[in-house]
Amino acid sequence: MRVPFLDLKASYLELKEELDAAYYRVMDSGWYVLGNEVEVFEAEFAEYCGVRHCVGVGNGLDALQLILSAMDIGSGDEVIVPANTYIATWLAASNVGAVPVPVEPCLLTYNIDPARIEAAITPRTKAIIPVHLYGQPADMDPINELAAKHGLAVVEDAAQAHGARYKGRRTGSLGHAAGFSFYPGKNLGAIGDGGAVTTNDESLANRIRMLRNYGSQQKYVHECQGVNSRLDELQAAFLRVKLRYLDEWNARRVRVATAYTAALSEVPLVVPFVPGFADPVWHLYVVLSEKRDALQQQLHAAGIGTLIHYPIPPHLQAAYAMLGHDREAFPLSTRLAEQVLSLPMGPSMTDEQVSLVLNAVSTVS
Repeated sequence: MRVPFLDLKASYLELKEELDAAYYRVMDSGWYVLGNEVEVFEAEFAEYCGVRHCVGVGNGLDALQLILSAMDIGSGDEVIVPANTYIATWLAASNVGAVPVPVEPCLLTYNIDPARIEAAITPRTKAIIPVHLYGQPADMDPINELAAKHGLAVVEDAAQAHGARYKGRRTGSLGHAAGFSFYPGKNLGAIGDGGAVTTNDESLANRIRMLRNYGSQQKYVHECQGVNSRLDELQAAFLRVKLRYLDEWNARRVRVATAYTAALSEVPLVVPFVPGFADPVWHLYVVLSEKRDALQQQLHAAGIGTLIHYPIPPHLQAAYAMLGHDREAFPLSTRLAEQVLSLPMGPSMTDEQVSLVLNAVSTVS
C-alpha cells in the first residue's frame, strides 16, 4: 500500500452526495457571481470564526493584499512578516508597494518570535502579519500588545489554520483582520481557488467588499480603483458543505498527529511542539531531520508521500534578491528550510496508513 501525502479524492467521495447537490443547486439557480451562496457562506464563516464580518475573495493572497490596500498601506511603508513562511505573506506586502521586513521564528514553534519583533519596527512600519504556520496559532497576545504600543495593525495570515484556537479563541478573530485561503489542500478547501477576509471592523469590511469588485458598490459606479477578486458561487456552495464537517475533520487530523508524536518520540527526529496556549488543527505535521533529503528519498521508495514546506525561504528567493539578504541574514529560517519534512496528513488517513508511515519512518531513520 502506498500512502499519499494528501488524498483529496477521498475527501470528495466522503461528501459526494452533498457536494454534488450543492453543484446542481448553483447551476439551477442561474446566478454564478456574488449571489446567495457567497452571502450565506460569509455569514456562516464569520459566525464560525467568532467575528462580525467575512468577505469572500478570489484566493488567500488576495485576502491579505486587499486588507493592506483597505488600510491604505503602500509605497514607502514597511510590513513585518515572518522570515519562515510561504512567499504569499511577503507578496501581500510587496504587491501593495510596501517592503516586507522579515523576523526570525521561535525554534520551538517555527512561528514568528514575538520577542524579536520590536527590534524590526521603524517609523515606516504600518502592520505586522503573523502566520499561523502549519495550523498552529502564533503567540498573539504579545504581538497585539506590541502593535498597540506602536500604533500598528495586526493582520493574521490564517491560510493554514481554519478552526485553530489561541487561548480558546479561533484564528481569524485575533487581530484587526485575517486572510484565509481555501486552496483545495487546506483544512477547509474549495474545489479550486478561493479566499476570505474576516474582521470585526465594519468600515474595513465594507471597503474590502468594494475593492474586490472593481471598486464598486453600485453597478457601474466606481468609487476607487479596485480589482476583480470574488469568491464565486460554486466554491461558496462547496465550502458551505465542508464547513459543516470542518471540526470533525480537524479532530481526525489531531488523532493522526497524536499517534505520530507518541510513536516518534524515540526516533532521531524533532517532532512538533505545541505550547499550552494553542489548539492546532494540523494542516501539516512537520518534523526536523539533519538527514532530511535522505529520509525523504527513503520514504518515497517505501511508498510514503512527503513534501517540504518550504525548501527555499523567501529571503533567498530570486523574487526578493533586491532586498540583499544572504543565507546568514536569517540563519534560523535557513536552517529550517534545510531540515523540515512534512509527513502525510489529512482527515481521510486510516489507522493502517498511519501505521505504515510510522513503520517506514522508524525503519529508515
